[in-house]
Amino acid sequence: MQKEYILYGTSACHLCEEAEVIMRIVLQTHDIIYRKKDIVEDDHLLHQYALTIPVLKSVATQKELNWPFTEETVKAFIRQ
Repeated sequence: MQKEYILYGTSACHLCEEAEVIMRIVLQTHDIIYRKKDIVEDDHLLHQYALTIPVLKSVATQKELNWPFTEETVKAFIRQ
């Protein structure tokens, strides 16, 4: 069963772009799926994540990995 994640971010966010590159690398070797969610589309998400994006969230556990993260920290996070 694939683990599912949400990558919170927004457009014109260079850190979010870096996070997406990391996620594409991790996808090559791990059976996970993720979807991007733009925090600007939801006032609650904007308030919650405005100062911490990008944030990777596990759908199953609701645990979050805040930036900064690397390929290795993402791999450790998804092994949890």
